[in-house]
Amino acid sequence: MIDTALEKRVEEAISRLFGRDYAQDSFLQKTANSRFGDYQSNFALNAAGRLGKKPRDIAAALADELKRDPVFERIEVAGPGFINMTLTREFLSGAVYQGISPREEQPDEGVVIIDYSSPNIAKPMHVGHLRSTVIGDSIKRIYRFLGYKVIADNHLGDWGTQFGKLIVAYRRWLDEKEYGLSPVDELERIYVKFAREAEKDPALEEEARRELVRLQEHDPENIALWEEFVRVSLQEYDKVYQRLGIEFDIMYGESHYHDLMPDIVRELQEKEVARISEGAVVVFFDEKESLHPCIIRKKDGAFLYATSELACIAFRKEHYHLHSLLYVTDARQETHFKQIFNIAGRLGWNIDLVHIPFGLMGLKEGHFSTRKGNVIKLKELIDEAVARARAVVEEKNPELSEEEKDIIAEAVGIGAVKYADLSQNRLSNVTFDWDKMLSFEGNTAPYLQYTHARIRSLYRKATETGLELPPENVILIENETERALALALTQLPATVRRAADSYRPNLIADQLFDIAQKYNTFYNSLPVLKEDRSTALSRLQLSVRTGEALKAGLGLLGITAVERM
Repeated sequence: MIDTALEKRVEEAISRLFGRDYAQDSFLQKTANSRFGDYQSNFALNAAGRLGKKPRDIAAALADELKRDPVFERIEVAGPGFINMTLTREFLSGAVYQGISPREEQPDEGVVIIDYSSPNIAKPMHVGHLRSTVIGDSIKRIYRFLGYKVIADNHLGDWGTQFGKLIVAYRRWLDEKEYGLSPVDELERIYVKFAREAEKDPALEEEARRELVRLQEHDPENIALWEEFVRVSLQEYDKVYQRLGIEFDIMYGESHYHDLMPDIVRELQEKEVARISEGAVVVFFDEKESLHPCIIRKKDGAFLYATSELACIAFRKEHYHLHSLLYVTDARQETHFKQIFNIAGRLGWNIDLVHIPFGLMGLKEGHFSTRKGNVIKLKELIDEAVARARAVVEEKNPELSEEEKDIIAEAVGIGAVKYADLSQNRLSNVTFDWDKMLSFEGNTAPYLQYTHARIRSLYRKATETGLELPPENVILIENETERALALALTQLPATVRRAADSYRPNLIADQLFDIAQKYNTFYNSLPVLKEDRSTALSRLQLSVRTGEALKAGLGLLGITAVERM
């Protein structure tokens, strides 16, 4: 990885001149303008105070030391003490040929469990589930690529007050014919109907509470209905996950941890983390933490979501050798996780717990709500995206077989949906817009997929004309256009690491877009196959490495790189 290799060289030079303690200040970054070289270090500015020297003097000494390193073509001191570095063509060529770093075996520090998606049983998945699902899946792919052991966990919402309401609605208003055609849609319809009817007849709420108690007491009829709701919901969700290319290692719902909750309450009280307050078991927090009290068990004996969350952590702690637990949920749950993490710490559970929040997706009129009936179902979004992609494929490549058009349309349509989310800062709120989400223009998955397909087409054409790439590196990098592309390619491995460290897949999307733009500039301005053999081989190999980088990067976003488009 070029950034790591350069950082090591700069750190070693700093250590030789100033001592090992100063090496950590060797901040290195790619220059924004090629006039200032390829990379830049502001070490001299950072260390001037500690060293008691002028930044320019420090920079000059370090520049002289770095000039002895054969990987640098040019070293210059600029401004108040910046060090600009230009790499040799040979070093840059070798880095491009090496490609994106393969996964590395990480030390056996345990597994990373990523908790994401988490739909509520008996409700169709809608676009509001998209962010957690695709962000969590991308983080999983990134961590696995880097060599971590990862468990993907879909923590299903399969327990709670909604099931009392659903049981009442099921017995009163179920349309068996519609249920046979689309069970989860029918369950959603009757759930919405319950909310509307309960506004007119409050007695329905009391009836629902009674049915919920019967369910919690394992009444055979209510348990059988609940199991039916779970079964048909999982069948529906699996169809969506399969189309999105999403896979989980475990799918435990809240009900899985229900029997552990009494032990959690007991431990909280024994360790004096929680106490009785007005008949309820409550955890209180220090004033400086600005957290409101967390109810663990209500005075009627009912457990809450916080109890379930703590039971889940306890289960994972007991059954897995943990490295960390990552929770991918919307930002509204930030306070909840602050409470949970605080309580886990006070219990003495030494676990790395991380909440990865993201902004909400909503409509111009407000948030999605099943009760309001304004949700856009995820399967409908996927169908629309694929249909639009199919029309584009039909226009661009009518000679392809119907089967191939369908395969490409599925990859391109779903890629567009995922990328529209993953290419944005996850903390930003997103307003749902059909045209924007499914756009094929600009910084989109179809643009990246098209660039990859263009490279594959070029490679096929080269092979047909007898131009075969040798096993050794033949990349020459003879002009600024090639150099700009090569530098963009060498940035991808370091970008993947930054994306992992900050849980931001959009960094990878940004880098892929930069690579694609620079490749298309290269492709449109420099002949590849119509050059002399050595130049043609060089540019073909640079193209192939670009295609490999795009494919690998798209894969980390859960997007398929197509061969044709």
